[in-house]
Amino acid sequence: MLIITAPGQGAQTPGFLAPWLEVPGVAERLGAASELAGCDLIRYGTTADADEIKDTAVAQPLLVAAALAAAGVLAGAPGGPGGLGGLGAAPGDVRADVAAGHSVGELAAGVLAGVLSADDAMRLVAVRGAAMAAAAAAEPTGMTAVLGGEEETVLAAIARHGLTPANVNGAGQIVAAGAIADLAAFAADPPRGARLRPLQVAGAFHTRYMAPAVAALRDAAAGVTVTDPHLTLLCNADGAAVTTGKEWLERIVAQVAAPVRWDLCQQTMANLGVTAIIELPPAGTLTGLARRALPGVAQLAIKTPDQLEAARDLIEEHLSEPDGHGHGHLPDWRLIVAPTAGTFRSPDARGDAAATGAVVAMTADLGSVVARGGERPLAAPWPAEIIEWLVEDGDPVSEGQPLVRVLPQGDLGGTTPPDKKEGA
Repeated sequence: MLIITAPGQGAQTPGFLAPWLEVPGVAERLGAASELAGCDLIRYGTTADADEIKDTAVAQPLLVAAALAAAGVLAGAPGGPGGLGGLGAAPGDVRADVAAGHSVGELAAGVLAGVLSADDAMRLVAVRGAAMAAAAAAEPTGMTAVLGGEEETVLAAIARHGLTPANVNGAGQIVAAGAIADLAAFAADPPRGARLRPLQVAGAFHTRYMAPAVAALRDAAAGVTVTDPHLTLLCNADGAAVTTGKEWLERIVAQVAAPVRWDLCQQTMANLGVTAIIELPPAGTLTGLARRALPGVAQLAIKTPDQLEAARDLIEEHLSEPDGHGHGHLPDWRLIVAPTAGTFRSPDARGDAAATGAVVAMTADLGSVVARGGERPLAAPWPAEIIEWLVEDGDPVSEGQPLVRVLPQGDLGGTTPPDKKEGA
């Protein structure tokens, strides 16, 4: 079983697009993408320096355009053009069993899975990048990578300092995000056994500070037509596969202010039986994480066009669906996560939490998270069976931390659970 992935912000490096311009059709594709994004992506991908392409409003459309250009070439005949606006094969024609993207890479993955057009992905990413840049400029915030340490200890320390685990990437990598003052206090009191590395980013992405960007992206998404995915399409919110275009689009909007759970995406890859992972350019980040999290899975990071033949060979060897379509076995469970950082209180601290194996009704009281700003209730978004509680009464929790694993009962109706819409 083969998955194709698209990386997120931070993967870009100066000049990474230069070799791709030698492939017929790619310059035309990137030119069309530049018009949709409102910036010269060819220049940014070839001659711009590291500071220029670090700009959120530039980096995000650059990453999506690069992934889609390479996917279009991969989908076509060897050496043939791939193109936005009718130039050769479309990115959605790429052969794979599963697709996933990290953060902004989810937009590229949606195109690969046939949920939306490449043109609409470029329009959305232009809004997303500009809106997140504006939100980041509103107040001083940032992000710090936490490398190593025990995950529970790291998450507890992040919560103690009022920060959010904005990226939980697996393989011992968690990114803390929040106010600059809180990050400074965190640096002075780091988790035992962990190394901290401040990131050169504009703000606290995938946290509550991005709420204005969620509103802007929701307005832009209102005019986008989506269809249901023809590949298994994984979601950053909880690693689950989405089966409707409507749910995917709602999750994409909410994800701007919600933590990225790439660790759960990798867990789903393992559960699905993925045997090979291909990462689109600018590649290397996600395959690097897979080396530790998915041992035994073949990895290929496509950095230059001369690796396309190796990618096609990997597809032929590992593709489980002959036509590249179908969902295979979808994970049935879902996670309900903390809507904010604070202390988890079970209903019966106030009462015992619903026992493992119990079936609860939609909107059933599952407890609450008590934070400095008040108490946030936790309700069942659907009728569901409780599979496993991941916390106990009185435990400190971080925003986005999984609290309980459930098995939804009946049709979800293609809607996004309320807790995920609110950034949980």
